[in-house]
Parts: sequence; structure tokens; C-alpha cells
Amino acid sequence: MKAHFHTHAIAAALAVLLSVASFNASKADPKDYEFRLVESAIKQGDGAVITVRLIDKRSGKPVPDAVIFATRIDMAPDGMEMMTSKIEALPSTEPGTYRFKANLSMEGGWRLSLGAKVQGETGTIENKLVLKAVK
Repeated sequence: MKAHFHTHAIAAALAVLLSVASFNASKADPKDYEFRLVESAIKQGDGAVITVRLIDKRSGKPVPDAVIFATRIDMAPDGMEMMTSKIEALPSTEPGTYRFKANLSMEGGWRLSLGAKVQGETGTIENKLVLKAVK
């Protein structure tokens, strides 16, 4: 009877350990995600639309419903980090894409900085993307 009880106790403990291990393994690291520009050349001017895609690098699939809480656009690539512009979120046109409207007042290099949270994951995704404003 004792051996039977010990066998069940060991099996139960093993089942708990495996479920905890698989739960922890399913959690991604923020480095498993990255934003990518859909287009790196954007028409210069007020109302320029910048579209990015959030990708899970493990699967290559787009990630929908992320919460983007930090946005900044500046001309750091051209040595003018203090040259910033207003940026506002636009509605998404497809899952995993995120769109923004900005005033790209000058031609040249612009840096888009983003901070986001993915639903169900811990940690913050932060990316800096370089784009070019063209005529």
C-alpha cells in the first residue's frame, strides 16, 4: 500500500513540475520581438504615414494587439536628435501592423523610437527604427 501511495505522489509531483516548466518555457523574452518598418522611405511632409510590423522572431509571425505606450520621432540619424516632430497613432489596417502619422518636416534620416507591451508577456519591447524622408 505504501509503495502504491509513493508511486502516485511521485507521479503527481512530476506532473506539477512538467506543467510549471512548460508554462515558464512559453513565456517570451522581450528580445524575441521586434518592430520592422514596412517601408523605409517615407514621403516627406505633414501627415506622413509610417507603418511598422511587430514580429515574433521565433515564429516570424506578426503580433497583434500590442500596447504601444511610447513613441518618439527625431532626426538623430542626421545628427539632429533635438529636431523632433509630433507623432500620433492611427488605426491599424491589418493584425500586427501599427501606423503613425508624423510631420516629417525635412528630408533626411529620421529615427522612430517605440516602446510596447505584448499581451500576456512580461517585459517591455523597445526598438529604434531608422527611416528616410524623401521628396
